[in-house]
Amino acid sequence: MTPGGCWHCGEPLPRGDAPKDTISATIDGAARRFCCTGCRAAAQWIAQIGLADYYRLRSAPAQRPADATDERTAWARDELARHVVRERGDGAREAMLLIDGIRCSACVWLIERLLGALPGVVQVSVNAAAQRARIAWDPAQCTLPTVLDVLARAGYVGRPLDAEALDDARRRESRQALKRLVVAGFGAMQAMMYASALYLGALDASDPTTRYLMRWLGLLVATPVVFYAAAPFFGGAVRALRARRLGMDVPVALAIALIYLASLYEALRGGREVYFDSVSMFVFFLLVGRYLEMRARHKAGDLGDAHARLMPLFADRVRADGALERVAASALVPGDLVQVAEGAAVPADGRLEGARCRVDESLLSGESDAVTKTAGSPLLAGSLVVLGPARLRVQRVGAATALAGIVALVSRAQTERPRLARVGERAAARFVARVLLLAALTAIGWSLVDPPRAFAAALAVLVVSCPCALALAVPAALTRALAVLARRGVLVVRPDAIEALACATQVVFDKTGTLTLAQLDLGHVELRRAGSRDDALALAAALARGSRHPAARALADAAAGMPVPAAEDVREIAGCGLEGRLQGRLLRLGQADFALGAAAATAAAGNAEGIVLADADGAIAVFHLSERLRPDAIDAVAALRAAGLAVEIASGDAAAKVAAVAARLHVETWHARQRPADKLARLAALRAQGARVIAVGDGINDAPVLAAADVSVALASGADLAQASSDIVLRGERLGAIAEARAIATDTLRILRQNQRWAIGYNLAAVPFAALGLVPPWLAALGMSASSLVVVLNALRIGRGAQGPREAAPLQRERIA
Repeated sequence: MTPGGCWHCGEPLPRGDAPKDTISATIDGAARRFCCTGCRAAAQWIAQIGLADYYRLRSAPAQRPADATDERTAWARDELARHVVRERGDGAREAMLLIDGIRCSACVWLIERLLGALPGVVQVSVNAAAQRARIAWDPAQCTLPTVLDVLARAGYVGRPLDAEALDDARRRESRQALKRLVVAGFGAMQAMMYASALYLGALDASDPTTRYLMRWLGLLVATPVVFYAAAPFFGGAVRALRARRLGMDVPVALAIALIYLASLYEALRGGREVYFDSVSMFVFFLLVGRYLEMRARHKAGDLGDAHARLMPLFADRVRADGALERVAASALVPGDLVQVAEGAAVPADGRLEGARCRVDESLLSGESDAVTKTAGSPLLAGSLVVLGPARLRVQRVGAATALAGIVALVSRAQTERPRLARVGERAAARFVARVLLLAALTAIGWSLVDPPRAFAAALAVLVVSCPCALALAVPAALTRALAVLARRGVLVVRPDAIEALACATQVVFDKTGTLTLAQLDLGHVELRRAGSRDDALALAAALARGSRHPAARALADAAAGMPVPAAEDVREIAGCGLEGRLQGRLLRLGQADFALGAAAATAAAGNAEGIVLADADGAIAVFHLSERLRPDAIDAVAALRAAGLAVEIASGDAAAKVAAVAARLHVETWHARQRPADKLARLAALRAQGARVIAVGDGINDAPVLAAADVSVALASGADLAQASSDIVLRGERLGAIAEARAIATDTLRILRQNQRWAIGYNLAAVPFAALGLVPPWLAALGMSASSLVVVLNALRIGRGAQGPREAAPLQRERIA
């Protein structure tokens, strides 16, 4: 606040005019000066989370931060943590972290064990390719800052997953990789220039001092290459060895160290054979490969991370006097009234108040066309108002929004390691041990035949046979597949589902809410003992209004506007219906055999086709609902059948309704009046016959059946996305995405096997040439980097075929301040 004081706390600036005495940073586009690094860190953090307006709005300077306070401790504050921490159903909390410094499977092993040993941590899942971790903990025993502190002590930097963290982490990773690449490239060129003068005999006529000078110049330029540019390889190798594992960096670091130390020894004793050019080119080619892999990984991640970038930084909150105030989106709380301008993104979940508007929910609900919203309609955070403005009453913010649910599902899949990845990691670790043994045998063999060539041949074997490409084969393909599927509206919750989906032979559909639209309409009401239609509907709505089943929602909607009595002890029996008490009277609503109970012997009521409302004396009324097929149901079933899959329907509805839907979809095999136990028995029978079954349901009411299938697919939208119990969740209502997902899964397995065959074939072909001394170490490094790059580029082919309708939507939207 004081012109000559610290920008953050207002205290006097340190004395001294030298640049080294100035502590400054760029905040909100302007250079600011600070009294200490703590204040600078605090100001940078406030600006990073989008709250730089704090300095314009404040009425007094901030408190000076304590020396031990940094950005990790800031996550202990609920107002910040609520945007990245999710509450789980079991009482635990969960957060997704971006982790800098992960190099290989040994890093994953170390992080999982470090965090798993913390009191209160209940689950740790780390993915090396995506550089992400999913952490769940008991809030009574552990906190997010504790987790971040443990990572920091181990040499890793963890950042809760949000758009700012994504951008910062990628910029930092790219900047560091580019700096190391430049140093290695400059060193390689200079070392090769000095070595060429020696190799080509240009200095043969010179005195020995000049030749020695060339060797020492080679040492001078190779040293920063080894100790700076190659530092990630040494760091990864050290972590792997501490974890008692053989990671990909172990043979690479060993080769770099051996070449450099041998060359240094030769230079010190005046020998003729130095390899400073080889070690510099070796590191340069390795870094080129790693840099290209990083760019490819970022490109693949852009698809899956698009959702995390949808949330705007700022929102226009409506004050009590009707004026608008610009606040950070993270500062919104439920109950706030927010105005969203035309062309702006919705900052939180809520309901529309006031006039109609049209919003683009293409990356949320899967609907490619703009959707018209009326007063009371839900608006989802991240959707774009294309015709407005709109006024929103905030209901959910931060990690509780539907957008956060989508990000959590995508990120959860990226942090879990599927069976194929675990098998690949074990195979690569065994291969590293064999590489080290083969290099030792090559050195021994050449020592007996031609000792001067033993060192170079052993190094070439060590480098050329490093199984980096084999280790990348699975994660590269799966990361790309997860991103492409997410872009097309298919959220893979369990990565093993990709393999199972590609191998599936049978699809079993639920009918209500899956093949048919969830919005049912109430048609004819057949009165049995009720006084009037409204009386019967009021009793049914008393039970139905707390359920999310499509039939229950239809009855509750039909009773809107009429007085509905309050029922007690209402509970939902999966696959049967609802029961509860009304003024001491037990009522049941559902299928006839469930609702009627002991009165099922009444033939007239027992044969009712519809939703039956009954009490202890028998049927009160029968509600007949009308339903419509989803718009693409016929094409979706036809596409699955064309792909070679058998299709059948298993529904709890009446036989006449199931038969009618099956006939319209040309499905020959169908089963009606199926309770969850009946569906489970049907799945067991199919699997006993050798079928690999995909079960498709609504994700809420079919949880037991979905859990028993080889692959479970749920249709969900909005807030239900985070609650769906399935392996795969379809955003929106497009059944055609199932056939597209299976085609992508099949393509993924094909390319994954191509990558594995290429990696194994390359090693088998290159190792003999290296062992025979025909491949110099620098060329071996080039070959190893090229093989890894081929694997990554081949993985990028996944999804490059026929584009789904989601591909037309923009990948990212400009984040609106």
